[in-house]
Amino acid sequence: MNHCQFLTYGLLKIFLKEIINNGLSDDDKLLSSYHMKTLVFWVIQQNTLQHWCPQNLLECFWVCFKLILKWVFEGVCPNFFIPPNNMFLSKIHGEAQHQLFIRLYGLYEKGLAFLLHSPSIRSCILNVLHNPHLSICTDEHTLISEVKFDIELFQEIQTNDTLHTRNLETCMKQIHTIEQMIDSPLITQYQVMMLQKLTATVLQRYALILDMETYKHKNKMRYRADKISCHMLKLAAKFGCIADMLYMAMFYYKTLRYIKALSAIKMIKVKLAQPYVMYGYKTCIDNMNTDMRYSEAVGGQSWSTKFRQAIAWNISLNNKIHYINELFPEQQCALQNKESELVISPFVLLHMIEILCYRHVDTMRVQTALGDLQTLVQYDQGQLIPFRDISWQILGICLQVTGNLQAALYSYQQSLRQIPFHKIHTATEIRMQGTCH
Repeated sequence: MNHCQFLTYGLLKIFLKEIINNGLSDDDKLLSSYHMKTLVFWVIQQNTLQHWCPQNLLECFWVCFKLILKWVFEGVCPNFFIPPNNMFLSKIHGEAQHQLFIRLYGLYEKGLAFLLHSPSIRSCILNVLHNPHLSICTDEHTLISEVKFDIELFQEIQTNDTLHTRNLETCMKQIHTIEQMIDSPLITQYQVMMLQKLTATVLQRYALILDMETYKHKNKMRYRADKISCHMLKLAAKFGCIADMLYMAMFYYKTLRYIKALSAIKMIKVKLAQPYVMYGYKTCIDNMNTDMRYSEAVGGQSWSTKFRQAIAWNISLNNKIHYINELFPEQQCALQNKESELVISPFVLLHMIEILCYRHVDTMRVQTALGDLQTLVQYDQGQLIPFRDISWQILGICLQVTGNLQAALYSYQQSLRQIPFHKIHTATEIRMQGTCH
C-alpha cells in the first residue's frame, strides 16, 4: 500500500470500531478488520480510484464504504487471495445480513457526515465538512447490484466497438495503437476493458482478412497464412466474450475442418448453458436468482474474467469480410443497401454451423440439430433472438441445404414479414426462387 491507501485502511478500522461495532459484544460483531483489509485490497486491484493521495482520503474511504455496502447487500465477500471463498458465509447471511445492510444503508443515506459519530474522526473532519471552498461528491441516489452495473458497463463497451478495418495494414496500425495505450501509466480499468474488446475484434478481422487475401496463393504461403489465422482467432477467443469463439468455429467450417468446428461448438454450448451467463441487451438481471448465481460464480472478480466467462453478445459479421459461403449472399445484399454488418444471435449461429458440419460428418444428427434451430426461431419470445429477419433467413438456409424446400420457403416468407433490420429482402427473394425448382 502507498501512504494514502494505508490511511484509508486505518480510517476504515476506526469506522468499524467506533461506529459499526461500538457497544457490541464479540459474538455480535459481524465485520472484522480483516474484512476492511480485504476491502482495500479489492479497491486497489480493481483500479476504481485514479488518485490515491491524502487530499482524496475521504473520497477513497467513500469508495471502500460503497463496496462493503454492495457486498453485504449481495451476501458475498470474496477472499482476495482465494476469490471463490466467500468470507461472509460463517456469519453474514439471513436475518443478520439483512439487519447489517439496513444499518449500513442508513449511514449511506447520511453521506460522509456519519463519520461525525466517531470521536476519533470528528475533530479531524469538522473543519473539512464546514469549509465552503471544499466539496466531496457523494451524490449517489440509488444502489444497483453488481450484475446490473456490470451488464451496463459491458453494454457500453460493446456499443463503442466501432472499429473500421479495411485491410491488413489497417489492422496492424490498430494493434500498434492498442499496444501504446495499454502501456500508459494513466490507463483506467474501464479503458483496459475497452481495449480488451477492441483487441479481440482486431485479431478476428486480421485473421479473416488474411485468409481472404491468401486464398488463391500457393500452398506454402497458404499454409503459413492458415496457421497465423488460427493463432489469431484463438487469441481473440481468449480476449473476447463467450460468443467470440464462434469466429473460430466459422473459420474451421470454412476451411473444411468440420470435427474441429463441432468441438468448438460443443464447448460454446456448455459455456452458454451456465445459469449466470448474461446475453445481449435482454438479460435476466431483474431475476434475483440469476443475480445471485452471477455473484456466486464471478462476483468480486475482475471485469476481464467476467467478460470472458459470463458475457455472450450477438455476433457482428462485417459485410466486407467473407466468413462462410452460406451467408455470402446476405452480406452482399446488405452491403448494397449500405448496411455494414449482419448482427446474429450466437444461439442461432452456433446451430447453423452445427447443422452445416453434421451434413459432412454425421448425417444422422443433422435433423436433431435442425429441430433445435426450428424450435428456437419459432418459439423464442425475444429473449435469445433480437433480430428475427436474419434468424428466419438462417433457418431457411439450413432447411434448404438439407433438402426441405417447402419448409425453407415458409422460413423465407417469415423473414420477409419481420422488421427489415438487415435489408436482405433481395437475397431472400432470390433464395425463394431457388426453392421452387
